[in-house]
Amino acid sequence: MSIYALKPAFQNLLRPLVRRLFGLGVTANQVTTAAALVSVALGALLWWQGAGDRRLFLLLPLWMFLRMALNAIDGMLAREFGQKSRLGAMLNELGDVVSDAALYAPFALVAPFPPAWVGLVIVLATISEFAGALGPTIGAQRRYDGPMGKSDRAAVFGALALWIGAGGALPAAGEWLFPLLAAAIAWTIVRRVRNALDSSLQQGRIHDE
Repeated sequence: MSIYALKPAFQNLLRPLVRRLFGLGVTANQVTTAAALVSVALGALLWWQGAGDRRLFLLLPLWMFLRMALNAIDGMLAREFGQKSRLGAMLNELGDVVSDAALYAPFALVAPFPPAWVGLVIVLATISEFAGALGPTIGAQRRYDGPMGKSDRAAVFGALALWIGAGGALPAAGEWLFPLLAAAIAWTIVRRVRNALDSSLQQGRIHDE
């Protein structure tokens, strides 16, 4: 189960806004690029100032929600308004992994989270998106399997940032949070690879028949 399953309902809520943006001449690539640039800027702010003023982490859950909305909007503009392009596909995948890395990295400065484990979560998150994107190369669909896909990670990091920004105390046992996240993302990678292979085999059988 993944939060990604809620995406169709979320898209329906956004559809009137998407139509309006299209009418204003906004493109999918512009939305994708803007989301990545803001993510990197916020990550840089938290990296340089977040350790001294944890209230800045309150910006992250708000941006995580807005970013999910922008990710849905750029996809809808591309699919429903004829804006699909090879450049857009590249920007979408690269923008996601760069944004995730920028937004997750500041947690390495927050005790008791081990920086090495934060780094590993970033690496595994990148691999999980790579594994999902490889689906079409073997005749399967782009994989969004959970349990710790992009939307799920956004919810976890958003909630954690809210707690940190609100001044919540982090127990020493919190150092196990990132190892658990790493394990969940690793399982996500396994599921995406396995399900992509299964889907590819099924498609091959259908084609042979």
